[in-house]
Amino acid sequence: MTTLKTIGVIGAGTMGNGIAQACATSGLAAIMIDVADAALDKGKATIAGSLERLVKKEKLTAADRDAALGRVTTSTDYGKLAAADFIIEAATERLELKLDILKKVDAIARQDVIIATNTSSISITQLAAVMKRPSQFLGVHFFNPVPMMALVELVRGLATDDATIATAEAFAKTLGKTPIVVKNSPGFVVNRILCPMLNEAIFVYQEGLASAAAIDEGMKLGCNHPIGPLALCDMIGLDVLLAVMNVFYADFKDPKYRPAPLLQEMVAAGWLGRKTGRGFYAYEGK
Repeated sequence: MTTLKTIGVIGAGTMGNGIAQACATSGLAAIMIDVADAALDKGKATIAGSLERLVKKEKLTAADRDAALGRVTTSTDYGKLAAADFIIEAATERLELKLDILKKVDAIARQDVIIATNTSSISITQLAAVMKRPSQFLGVHFFNPVPMMALVELVRGLATDDATIATAEAFAKTLGKTPIVVKNSPGFVVNRILCPMLNEAIFVYQEGLASAAAIDEGMKLGCNHPIGPLALCDMIGLDVLLAVMNVFYADFKDPKYRPAPLLQEMVAAGWLGRKTGRGFYAYEGK
């Protein structure tokens, strides 16, 4: 098994910078790639702010914060990924974009390097089909916020070999995460269960059965959930939830996965949750 020292992360958004932070605080170097310097600067600033909050909570020393930040480098040059021992694509959840990125990375990465995707719903087997190393490709699905969430789903495509899974398990454990190995299927395991529940909560709200606050309070107190479903929609991003539900609806051909009309309307309005300042709740400072 290859010793992993440098991790390539494609995408400096919420998931990408979270993965880079998790790597850096675990002693691994992270090369964060994006198409624009502005996106990289924002991603690096997000990491710095997150680490600073950990220092204030006395969960991280100032020296460890500085060391972790020093292990994160950024670039718009995909060629930098030639130095990576393990590469994770964490771009926007669009099939065409991911296929284009993976073909580009496949041509740059060393032959012994595993390439992974952080997709939450797209078929691992379908993505692997455009690569010259499908046996060394898998899904490594982190959960948001990455630095805090303990679970990683390792998704085995049709061609993924055992050595790739073993290396990915070791990598996840290095980050202090708990990996579970799952088969390739729309939504895999967690989102297959979670997203239809969130979609149903939107149907309940849309039908006027209760207020958003009442729905969330009911699920927190009645089902012991740490956060209500509508607040969780806002945290995840309504556009992300809609994309996942559309994949389920298209792939399973089952009407139980149809996206709630209100979800579609809110996404069309640009009410995507926390990241835009408005979803089922309004957020100050946005």
